[in-house]
Amino acid sequence: MNVDDVKALATRIREEVAKAITGQHDTVDLMLTALFAGGHILLEGPPGTAKTMTARCFAQALGIAYGRIQFTPDLMPGDIVGSNIYNFQTGQFTLTRGPIFCDLLLADEINRTPPKTQAALLEAMQEHAVTFDGTTHSLGRNFMVVATQNPIEHQGVYPLPEAQLDRFLFKHRVSYPGPEEERAIIVHHGGGSASHDIAQYGIKAQTNRETLQEALEVVGSVTLVDDVVGYIAALVRATRENADLEVGAS
Repeated sequence: MNVDDVKALATRIREEVAKAITGQHDTVDLMLTALFAGGHILLEGPPGTAKTMTARCFAQALGIAYGRIQFTPDLMPGDIVGSNIYNFQTGQFTLTRGPIFCDLLLADEINRTPPKTQAALLEAMQEHAVTFDGTTHSLGRNFMVVATQNPIEHQGVYPLPEAQLDRFLFKHRVSYPGPEEERAIIVHHGGGSASHDIAQYGIKAQTNRETLQEALEVVGSVTLVDDVVGYIAALVRATRENADLEVGAS
């Protein structure tokens, strides 16, 4: 596999997601960028902008293990990472893995759960591993989180602090579709079919865990020339020195 193969793979993934999602091209592009860069993405937008649906279709097109956590005020860290449960028949503890053990995790409405539970997820995002009862369990090199939050809710929410937002490579504001896209959505689903049933769209997996790992290695092997490295460093430094920015890039 070479760089051209990776570009072709990205194009096929876009095409598969587009079978179910009308518009949101910039959202899918940023999700692909986060994937190949080994990062995570936070999608912020009002209800009805297909944040959850886009993540589900994205995972389907990738052909990798998908998990979802609906964050609520009573969610506990153990509900995310799992726990060791004592087996009275064997006299031993049995590991029960939580939904975080997957390749792509949708963290839906992440700002609806308390900071302690948020921290359990954000630590796993940073380390690509979870630790409980003194044992560390790897989540794999390709582990990716797509988190969503609703910016218009102000009651019963726990906003992510800046330090935790830094765990995400991107924070993307998802907007409503344009007039023509909304017309297309109405026509597409005007027959009464349930839009959330992604099986009806025939999205086919374009890769798997092994092929995806190979693609990530190809992306990681790309060499940056010194001029590009210097330009990137200058941009980052400029964000820290600009008086209009409260917090610069890290």
